[in-house]
Amino acid sequence: MKRRAAMIGLGHQAVEDHLPGLAGSGKADLVAVCDSDPDVLRAQQQAHRVPGFTDVRQMLDEVKPDFAIVAVPHHVGRQVVQECAAQGVHMLKEKPFATSPEEARGLAEICKLGQIELMVTLQRRFNPIHTSTIGLLDQIGTPFLIDGQYTFHTDDPGAGWRGDVRQAGGGCIIDMGYHLIDLLLWYFGLPDRIIAEFSAAALPDADYDAEDTAVVQLGYGSDLYGSLLLSRWMAPKTERLHVVGTRGSVLLTKGAVQRLNLDGTVAEELSRPHAPASAATAQIDMGGLWEIPSGTVEDSESILEAVYRETAEETGLTISEITGYIGHFDYQNSRGGTTRQFNFSATVEKTEPVILTEHDAHQWALPTELPEVSDAVRNLIAS
Repeated sequence: MKRRAAMIGLGHQAVEDHLPGLAGSGKADLVAVCDSDPDVLRAQQQAHRVPGFTDVRQMLDEVKPDFAIVAVPHHVGRQVVQECAAQGVHMLKEKPFATSPEEARGLAEICKLGQIELMVTLQRRFNPIHTSTIGLLDQIGTPFLIDGQYTFHTDDPGAGWRGDVRQAGGGCIIDMGYHLIDLLLWYFGLPDRIIAEFSAAALPDADYDAEDTAVVQLGYGSDLYGSLLLSRWMAPKTERLHVVGTRGSVLLTKGAVQRLNLDGTVAEELSRPHAPASAATAQIDMGGLWEIPSGTVEDSESILEAVYRETAEETGLTISEITGYIGHFDYQNSRGGTTRQFNFSATVEKTEPVILTEHDAHQWALPTELPEVSDAVRNLIAS
């Protein structure tokens, strides 16, 4: 059964990303749209042939969606989260999660009390270009230098609510920099040292205080360091992340990733110019799904040795005995090929504590009471 989705906020991100993502989804249907602008609302209501609302609470009362995609100005986010949580509606929310640490803690508590899940839309985590980068980083030796840049030019970098720190929570760092910083957290974890310099000086006579340009320097205890350049004023439009290692480097740009030799020649390249569209659908269909801990078999180990190692690495649990083989399924990997996952049943020495390194949460579940998992996992366990 498909989930019923409502779209709250009909700006550029909704029209260019989330609504097309819903249209391509095999697991969700758009059932309502909501926006405070009647003209904008009318256009999307007619285009998608669904009910339209200017009031979030009224839409939730009348339509009762399973989840909502929230793409509203930063300062409106808390109100929408409160409304959805009060009615038990899960959310896929545009970044940022919150405009301050205090608001973040408050929103987390609201979601906990409402027993709902809130996922932040970090589309790059569902983009095959960005997921394949992980494998390429393993081939460049020891990484020691990071050079990131996300810049573009807009004539008024402080226009509207985005120029007001009180409403936006910040400027280019919390807005466009959010994606680049998340990639670093995904690939390398939290840095040990951070220094940031930023300014709102591109238009000296303009009245805005949210930074239009920033330089962030970061360092890890493993002798890995680097910098990020972020700007709403600097042309040309550039989005890239260059990681240099002892045996080569990886250059990630929008729509392509290259592994480079030490002399800069291309060793291998993956290009997916239309990947952003598929990523929008993937985060709807796959976001929030639970999965079985898994990993890759190393060259020097057997598949059973990999089961012991991956379980320990991903969960902190120690397997006492592998009790059986329960089957396999195939799925499309980040490079567009097919990967086969072999699955085993096992007992562990202790069920707690669970220490996660690659997932956001865990739960023990009975085969008859599974949370939301892929069809492949559900069929495997049911058999």
